[in-house]
Amino acid sequence: MPMPQVYPEPASPLTEQALQILQKTYGFEAFRGAQNDIIHHLASGNHAFVLMPTGGGKSLCYQIPALLRDGTGIVISPLIALMQNQVNALQQLGIRAAAINSNLSGADISAAKTALRQGLLDLLYVAPERLLMDDFLALLDEAPVALFAIDEAHCVSQWGHDFRPHYKQLSLLAERYPAVPRIALTATADAPTRRDIIDCLKLEDGRSFIAGFDRPNIHYTIVPKNNARAQVLDFIKEKHANDSGIVYCLSRKMTEETAAWLRNEGFAALPYHAGLDAETRARHQERFLKEEKIIMVATIAFGMGIDKPDVRFVAHMTIPKNIEAYYQETGRAGRDGLPANALMIYGTQDAAMQRNFIDVSTAPEAQKRIEHQKLNALLGLCETASCRRQAILEYFGDACTPCGNCDTCQTPPQTFDGTIAAQKALSAVYRTDQRFGTSYLISILLGERDDERILRFRHDQTSTFGIGTEFSKPEWKSVFRQLVTLNFLAVNVDHGGLSLTPRGKAFLKDKETLNLRRHETRRMKKPREASPFLPKDGDIDQALLDAFKTARRELAQAQNVPPYIIFHDKTLLDIATAKPQTLEQMAHIHGVGERKLAKYGKAFLDILRERS
Repeated sequence: MPMPQVYPEPASPLTEQALQILQKTYGFEAFRGAQNDIIHHLASGNHAFVLMPTGGGKSLCYQIPALLRDGTGIVISPLIALMQNQVNALQQLGIRAAAINSNLSGADISAAKTALRQGLLDLLYVAPERLLMDDFLALLDEAPVALFAIDEAHCVSQWGHDFRPHYKQLSLLAERYPAVPRIALTATADAPTRRDIIDCLKLEDGRSFIAGFDRPNIHYTIVPKNNARAQVLDFIKEKHANDSGIVYCLSRKMTEETAAWLRNEGFAALPYHAGLDAETRARHQERFLKEEKIIMVATIAFGMGIDKPDVRFVAHMTIPKNIEAYYQETGRAGRDGLPANALMIYGTQDAAMQRNFIDVSTAPEAQKRIEHQKLNALLGLCETASCRRQAILEYFGDACTPCGNCDTCQTPPQTFDGTIAAQKALSAVYRTDQRFGTSYLISILLGERDDERILRFRHDQTSTFGIGTEFSKPEWKSVFRQLVTLNFLAVNVDHGGLSLTPRGKAFLKDKETLNLRRHETRRMKKPREASPFLPKDGDIDQALLDAFKTARRELAQAQNVPPYIIFHDKTLLDIATAKPQTLEQMAHIHGVGERKLAKYGKAFLDILRERS
């Protein structure tokens, strides 16, 4: 697969202006990857589609062109609950930003509309539902519009993992405002989804920028389910006892119970799902964004657009529905570029439930086939014996060498010729009429008579009784799990019974060779200590860093904004490492622009002087 393109930086006055904004307003020294080329392209009045990993700097690709062009940049975003935090972050930089949504008072909405009409805003955030209202479109007809930025653009596509019907209607922007440049951005889209986005939003005459998918700071661990609560608890206690994180669950009930259990274990854990009232969801989300050491236990109702940069871990207690969802959900960790961990726990029943969700949905049959294929790809990722990161990137058409920063790279699993084992397992399913679960079938293979049903159904008389004593129960569980993953077996979600699929029947008939991953009892390992993302031990004064965090928290509380809006953790680390002595020196710290230097520079310099 081709590697992401490297784009040349065009030399022009526009580029110089963009670089000045980057340095003075945002406090960043240089553009990353394709940012400069995208900004130049959009600011020149052209259309674009941008695929860039979370934390890669997508927002700069439309914010800076909005500052360079006349008028207001209209940003279309799916979650109104997060808009105010985005607006607050921009206002901290001295950028004139506002939002219009149903959470605001009539007076605030009226003020924002007046400012838009008069060209007094740099950026305005709206949801697609709001933008499509006749009165808002009429307002846009009157206002000077610099550009349209369609964030989370995968929502446009029915082939994507989070389709939202209102996004489909955004095609009217091309028809109603053909002279206004449009940019669609996402971190998660495979090739069919990308084609659909470009077609739906009429971006065929624009330029596509595919910046790659790799998030090298995230360590991936995927383990078979064996007491999910104990596995998650060990993971949090060992690696993230004092961090913010997200734990994803499949159901509302599981979300509530898991949050309560984590609180009993001494953690500040909050539930979040669509069954909670809007006020409770908003309160929990606000705490997660503004406080430290909060664990959000959530269904997939939580997360899109979450821009909290210091989420240090994401754990899945059950599998998500596909690799796109997994990639996006794990991508909420480590947005600041510092090390983060992703843990997924998977089991046979989880896969069965996801398959059932697909089968009972009202989607067309063609869509169901696609969703089954995507689920199979995710299950393949779970059972792979090779690098996790390679498998994820290859799924998106990207590539990398073995990463050294995932569980299979650090502790490579063993494989074995599982042909005979698979034949025995499938035969046991067939000889018991395809209606029993894994535990019962393993008892048949091991020749056990503890289950009275074995004698009642005379299954001790079958040819498969006692033919599997070469493996232990955990080893047979691994074999059955992999056969479900490979779609040789299907699970009945009502009673857990296994049945042969057409592929399983073909395997028994054709007797093909099959390699399986050998079952291992492995502890989850920490990422390698030699991380390229943090200074080496001894380079940071922890007491100084704690003092910075305390000051940041107090400044944030005084303004009722999340601490990361004042400074990211990375900025605090850079200050603690470089120890600037003057405002001029602090101006060179990553993330310290002119406005933040003027507002907060002296306070942090004072802390340094007190401790020098």
